[in-house]
Amino acid sequence: MRFPFRTRRRQESVHDYIGVLVPLEEAHLHSHSARSGRSEFEEVRTSSDGSVIGDNEAESVLPKDGDSEHTGMLQMSAAEYTIEGLRREVRRGERRHQWTEYELKSKLINKAIQDIGMGRYNWQLFVLCGFGWFADNLWMQGVSLTLPSLSEEFGISEKQVRYTTSSLFLGLCVGSFFWGLGADIMGRRIAFNFTLLITSIFGIWAAYAPSWVAVCILFACMGTGVGGNLPVDGALFLEFLPDSSSGLLTLLSVWWPVGQLVSSIFAWYFITRWPVEQGWRYFVTTIGLITFGMFLVRFAMFRVYESPKYLLSQGRQSEAVAVVHGIAYRNGKMTWLTEEILDAVADVEGTDRTSARVSATNIIKQNLTSFSFGRLRPLFQTRKLGIATLLIWFCWSTIGLGYPLFNAFLPQYLSHGGSGAPVSDEGMVAHDAASSATYRNYAIISVVGVPGSLLAAYTVDHKSPFLGRKGTLAISTFVSAVFLFFFVKFGTTPNSQLFFTCVEAFCQNIMYGVLYAFSVSKTISNPCCQIYGSDIRGAGTGVASFLNRVLGLIAPILAANIPGDGTTAPIYMSAILILAAFVGMVLIPIETRGRQRL
Repeated sequence: MRFPFRTRRRQESVHDYIGVLVPLEEAHLHSHSARSGRSEFEEVRTSSDGSVIGDNEAESVLPKDGDSEHTGMLQMSAAEYTIEGLRREVRRGERRHQWTEYELKSKLINKAIQDIGMGRYNWQLFVLCGFGWFADNLWMQGVSLTLPSLSEEFGISEKQVRYTTSSLFLGLCVGSFFWGLGADIMGRRIAFNFTLLITSIFGIWAAYAPSWVAVCILFACMGTGVGGNLPVDGALFLEFLPDSSSGLLTLLSVWWPVGQLVSSIFAWYFITRWPVEQGWRYFVTTIGLITFGMFLVRFAMFRVYESPKYLLSQGRQSEAVAVVHGIAYRNGKMTWLTEEILDAVADVEGTDRTSARVSATNIIKQNLTSFSFGRLRPLFQTRKLGIATLLIWFCWSTIGLGYPLFNAFLPQYLSHGGSGAPVSDEGMVAHDAASSATYRNYAIISVVGVPGSLLAAYTVDHKSPFLGRKGTLAISTFVSAVFLFFFVKFGTTPNSQLFFTCVEAFCQNIMYGVLYAFSVSKTISNPCCQIYGSDIRGAGTGVASFLNRVLGLIAPILAANIPGDGTTAPIYMSAILILAAFVGMVLIPIETRGRQRL
């Protein structure tokens, strides 16, 4: 399968980055160990009786955090940086089958990136990938903020107008699958740029829609772009991220509440200052232009390298090596990686010599088989792993349904000001468009939510027995559920609603900050990415992502048709679902804190 836009691609070459290559004999002087003052003993270690020392015993001879840098450097061993040493390094870990050439070379590229370390290029990519998180919530909350205006302009009841959010989630489902798969076929860089372009085009177009149905269709098309942001941007950022800096993937989620903040501020300005048929259109046009500006920054102002893993999978090994040289050049560091080293390390008896190139047909086949029973069977190979798998899927399902039942319609809930007024089912508007105070309060809620992601980045690897990933998720989810009940029971005034929702936003941003932090798959991320091994990780996260998106699609339909009071019943249901997710998280028998990804 070929794509016509590939013919004009610029091929990377190591000759573009003269001066960054060092001989393998000097590689240990430019390694991660050399920078951190830690030694890496990769040679086979033996005791006095000649037996091999295991990894746990070997750790006892490594310098501790309190040791001086000088001591660490004195104990540095260069044995790792030989062909034989690298062969042992990339073959670490248990496998149920032979290592493939692609897997070995991918692990060697990981090590080269680790030795280069964080630098200018990685931080630039942090910002550029943050645009994807930013755009995701900019539009998800933006659509929610237009609901009161759409209801009034087009004469749609508050229940019926909630189908607008369903159209967005439909686009998100399509976009998440298409761009996750397309990034493996077309390349990360193409998907990385086009998701924002599609989002901006259809987003601006929606501002000129003549009817509510047209608005829903255009929001669905816009969602196909938004849906690709998290899987594509997360994969691209992670594939350039040194293992020692993997915590930055948690910090990347801070862009998500910032997107909500910007959306709420512009909604407050435009929707409250202009007539109902103009304000929401100016608002949608503005955030569409912001998205287009982010696309221009990505496409024209910064040169983003294609993922070396993708290049390797396409048989473009020389370009993959050149990209690693480019990262070293942009970061002002040195690297030891060459094609000759890649070939020599992978060329050994016992290695599957199947071509590293992965065809588009095989990529599609692998994605489709991720949901087959045979592919899912390893997720239940032990009782403990099987329980963890079912509980993780349960948590993602309940959060996927519970979160939008409250947050997708928060502007509507706030517009009632705690009055508890019912939502009309007669096709007429039950309330006027939300007041200026509603959008002001929404902006305040968005501000309070931002520190939640920052706190999540701190607590996920905290050594406290009550924190870590599992503890942080459980605590934030429990508090979220409790304050959802408080919102309905005690939120009888605008000020009380504001207080309860601020706490809710803070805790939910912690929750999603952790959930989105640990993905190495093509789907939205979750803690099972570190619970599962690399060979079954795609299946585990794929099912979790599918359940989350599909139930997110169902939530607006449920909110529009739920019997009884349309302002309280969905929130009660959301609270029960989030509380159920808390129970599931507490019961998960595995903590992933401190575990490393492949």
